[in-house]
Amino acid sequence: MQRFSAAVLFWFAASCGIAQTDARLDARRITSGEFTAQRFGPARWLDGGHYATLEPAADRGALELIRYDATTGAREVLVGKARLALPGRAAPLQIEDYEFSPDRTRLLLFTESERVWRQNTRGEYYVLELGGTAAPRRLGGTLPKSTLMFAKWSPDGSRVAYVSQNDLYVEALAADAPTRVTTGGSPTLIHGTFDWVYEEEFDCRDGFRWSPDGQRLAFWQLDCSGVGEFLMIDNLSDRYSKVVPVQFPKAGTTNSACRIGVVPVAGGDVVWMQTPGDPRETYLPRMEWHPKGEELMVQWLPRQQNHLVVYGADAKTGAVRVVHEERDPAYVDVREDFRWVEQGERFFWTSDVAFTADGVPKSRQCGTIVWDTRGKQVLVTHLAYTRGFDVIDVVHADLERGQLYVSGSPDNATQKHLAQVSLEGGKTTWLREPAADPARPAPGWEEFSVSPDGALAIRTASSFGVPPVVSIVRLPSLAPVRTLVDNRALSARWERVEKGRAEFFQVPGADGLTLDGWVLYPPGFDAQKRWPVLFHVYGEPASQTVKDTWLLGHHLFHRWVAQLGYVVVSIDARGTPAPKGRDWRKALYQQIGVLSTADWQHAVAALQQRHTWIDPTRQAVWGWSGGGAMTLNLLFRCPDLFAAGMSVAPVTDIGLYDTIYQERYCGDPRQVPEVYRRCSPVTYAADLKAHLLLVHGTGDDNVHFQHSERLFDALVAAGKLFEYLAYPNRTHSIHEGKGTRQHLYAALADFLQRRVPAGPR
Repeated sequence: MQRFSAAVLFWFAASCGIAQTDARLDARRITSGEFTAQRFGPARWLDGGHYATLEPAADRGALELIRYDATTGAREVLVGKARLALPGRAAPLQIEDYEFSPDRTRLLLFTESERVWRQNTRGEYYVLELGGTAAPRRLGGTLPKSTLMFAKWSPDGSRVAYVSQNDLYVEALAADAPTRVTTGGSPTLIHGTFDWVYEEEFDCRDGFRWSPDGQRLAFWQLDCSGVGEFLMIDNLSDRYSKVVPVQFPKAGTTNSACRIGVVPVAGGDVVWMQTPGDPRETYLPRMEWHPKGEELMVQWLPRQQNHLVVYGADAKTGAVRVVHEERDPAYVDVREDFRWVEQGERFFWTSDVAFTADGVPKSRQCGTIVWDTRGKQVLVTHLAYTRGFDVIDVVHADLERGQLYVSGSPDNATQKHLAQVSLEGGKTTWLREPAADPARPAPGWEEFSVSPDGALAIRTASSFGVPPVVSIVRLPSLAPVRTLVDNRALSARWERVEKGRAEFFQVPGADGLTLDGWVLYPPGFDAQKRWPVLFHVYGEPASQTVKDTWLLGHHLFHRWVAQLGYVVVSIDARGTPAPKGRDWRKALYQQIGVLSTADWQHAVAALQQRHTWIDPTRQAVWGWSGGGAMTLNLLFRCPDLFAAGMSVAPVTDIGLYDTIYQERYCGDPRQVPEVYRRCSPVTYAADLKAHLLLVHGTGDDNVHFQHSERLFDALVAAGKLFEYLAYPNRTHSIHEGKGTRQHLYAALADFLQRRVPAGPR
């Protein structure tokens, strides 16, 4: 039977209705949605002065599509609840997403979606005539319900293309049935979408593109035959267990064969792009049509991911030419902000390599460059890092004004702000909010959606502990126009919660580098006493935990833990995606779990010397996924540093993880087996001294339960006692099912209090 401390029993009692105050948090409150920020959108800019968004109808029975004048706030209902009614159905359609036709006379509606791995990308699509009274028309003909994916308009708005059951279809609005454009789609032959590993590690989902003239489709094909199947076990659905197979290429094993083709919209022969190399030993993570419609621009990587080439691929012959290429002794990241300008004569590109005017690499920091599509030279070089900051992404290119808007931070890697960069000479101006309220801290994290003409933007701004405000602002002044979401109700609820102070700090890591961190103090903190500390860690290239934003994972859990009498601390070591330049981000190459452990060991020791209130006998660490692996690394590699650790869904043997992620950061295990041994926590399991709680979902298709079982086996063989908690059929996020996340956080708090007593001494 699960043992809970008296405090946890009180929290569960409180969740059943026993009196509690607004000041105190518990497992129920932090998972109830009480502190969820109000959402906005999805919003679409219609032109320089108008946008569309979804809002609940007056009776809350459906979402309606609303058109707003961005400046005045004048409101017009474009699609009301009545227009979403279907014959024979009592309830209206529930819009989940939408897309206007090119001439804005029709609307493509996405609804009744189903989850595909991480996101709901499969569902039903309807076309609605905006100017009439007809009911929405379902697409897909006789195709099975909720099997359509990624539907999108043709350039002239007369047809819609989509994927169903791994084949491509084109449906003319004037026709009665769709035309099947590709054939042979199956679980192992995929057209127009992707396999598990491309989706997870390259964020590839929508796998086809209309040609500019609307006569052809370019698409990805993946042949998954030969890829190993991992078999998960479902013990809940029936009396007999069911096998759930997932094709999952583990590091060093066979990948899917990937290629890109172009096919006429009426069907017919496919022209395959002649990208070099074995299609199972290369990757094609990005592809777009050139605006003139004669070529595709394809990003290509070898399996080692240390050489990125942009190929111009002839859509009629498949012949390819090199437009741009980059190399890195570690790895090259896939570029997310490829943007055409000047009708395709140039494109914007962020890079870890800065170039001279002749195209010669000159440094390894992150900047923004502009390439001639003929591949001859760099036309604008390295706009950012040499001027004091690292570009995070390109937000908007305003060529008429000769300005580029990029996000980054001038002096604080925990923050994200907007900068205006001149295309003539690269002069950089940071855009700051005017006349900020002295009672409200300046936002630390800002996101912008810029209008097509660059005059206005939808700005989402928050900071650590301060909920987001969504507003319309003018560019480049950031002068406020209208507030869209103020989250005042949330701010009021949050204000009533009992909180100690929070602050950011810097601390030295290994090799004299400076690491960023934050600390949450308990209410009533007394620095003259000794306090237990819970450290939160991630420590891999996929996530940054030290950010000055409200939208921070596990923040409510950490606030609750602080109320229980713990100081909570997080630190970003080298390798996390902080905007600190190429060398920082790529330091973990073939050193995952090794270098970051050294950084953490130095940082914790430095904090102990700096703060006499830290009780070194009551230090705990916890993390999830890569953070779960780092928790194990810290416990095993520094066995005297922590009294306890909580590892959730950890990667214990990196050879069990997928090809794209693990080989990018560690190399191919067939070539460097020693790297995989050295970087895997399970290698050092016998050195465990601390109390350990392992948590895993048995339905985790990402980090398989196999990881924890391998570690269980190693710990048992070494005679090491530990605790573990398995969540049946839960995935990597461990959130499915009633009460799951509440139970998880309560279990973590219970273990922490049993193993590292709370409160001052």
